[in-house]
Amino acid sequence: MPVHVPNFVSIKERYKQTPEMVLDFIEHLGVEKAKKEYLTFARIDKVDDFDNIEALVFFAEPDIISGLATWAYFDNNSDGAVTTLFGSGCSAVVTNAVTENKKQGRRTFLGLFDPSVRPHMHKNHLSFVIPSCRLKEMYYTMRESSLFDTHAWGKIRDRIVDSE
Repeated sequence: MPVHVPNFVSIKERYKQTPEMVLDFIEHLGVEKAKKEYLTFARIDKVDDFDNIEALVFFAEPDIISGLATWAYFDNNSDGAVTTLFGSGCSAVVTNAVTENKKQGRRTFLGLFDPSVRPHMHKNHLSFVIPSCRLKEMYYTMRESSLFDTHAWGKIRDRIVDSE
């Protein structure tokens, strides 16, 4: 991390009260240096298999996020099944997933609240990230969840389709 970042995040952007809080936050994340030279983002219809992915990342409006969150909670009673963490746009869509995979955790992540990234996003979109470790479980529960053959989700699905 460049030495100017803690001051920039605290004094210039005012996302944390002090530079020391920025350093503490970053240390607490436990981010390791990337093992690969680059990261590829691909649309799901362009991916041959899910064997080597870190996560599925959705950029979506509230109705779609509602369905994703409901699906994530379907087989997980943890308060942290859908989690929102402070961080940059990159940490929201990459770091959280990589860290969760390392722990073989069960959390999914709602993100892109960082004011620095918001101008680059559609005003009604947030991110919803399903790390691959969690996707391996969720994949088998989708058709059992409320996303199939329920009155409530049917109404939301119709609204999504009508808005396209």
